[in-house]
Amino acid sequence: MSINKKELIRRVCEKNNFDEKSSEAIIDAFLDEIYQSLKKGSSVNLRNFGTFYIQLKHSSTVFKFNPSQRLRKLFGWSSTYKGS
Repeated sequence: MSINKKELIRRVCEKNNFDEKSSEAIIDAFLDEIYQSLKKGSSVNLRNFGTFYIQLKHSSTVFKFNPSQRLRKLFGWSSTYKGS
């Protein structure tokens, strides 16, 4: 099962009592900032979620994601996360 952008917007609206337009604008701005940072070669670290980064390999660019310890623990992967 997966959720699309429309469902994500609906869920953000529901949790935060925002209207749909505001939620969509926030999500679009959030994603655009991630895109722009990666385009410039900067990594994006979202605490308790993970880090997005670009790795140059030979003549190609590889998009990478390193999950946080909290996310690793959620899926039963090796983790040092001690929180709930």
